[in-house]
Amino acid sequence: QVELVESGGELVRAGGSLRLSCAASGAVFTTKSMAWFRRAPGKEREFVATIAWSGESSMYSDTVKGRFTISSDKAKKTVVLIMNTLKPKDTAVYYCAASTNYPSPEYNNWKSFYYWGQGTQVTVSS
Repeated sequence: QVELVESGGELVRAGGSLRLSCAASGAVFTTKSMAWFRRAPGKEREFVATIAWSGESSMYSDTVKGRFTISSDKAKKTVVLIMNTLKPKDTAVYYCAASTNYPSPEYNNWKSFYYWGQGTQVTVSS
C-alpha cells in the first residue's frame, strides 16, 4: 500500500500564497507520478497539477498555470505544491494522488490515480 498525507492547507487572503506538502510512505517505489487534485464544495474533483518523481514533465490545469508550482523529491518521498496569487475560486479540499503510470494515460482525470490522501482544506477569502 501507499499512504499519502497532505498538510499546509489553511485560511489565506486573496492574493496570498500557501505551500502544500504531500508525504508518501509505504510502497512508493510502485508509483511513477504524483498529482494534486481539488474539490470545491458541491463540485467534482478537479485536476490541478501532476509531476513525475523524476521532476520532469510537470503539467498544470489552465486555471492554475503560472500561479502554482509542483515539485517532487523522490528521496524524501515528498511532493510540494506552491500556490501563489490565490483566488477565492481556489477554495477547495486539496488531495494528493499517486499513479503507477508515467505519464498517466489521462493525467487530468482522477480515475487515472490509484492512491489518495485524505485532503487538506484551503480557504481563500476575498
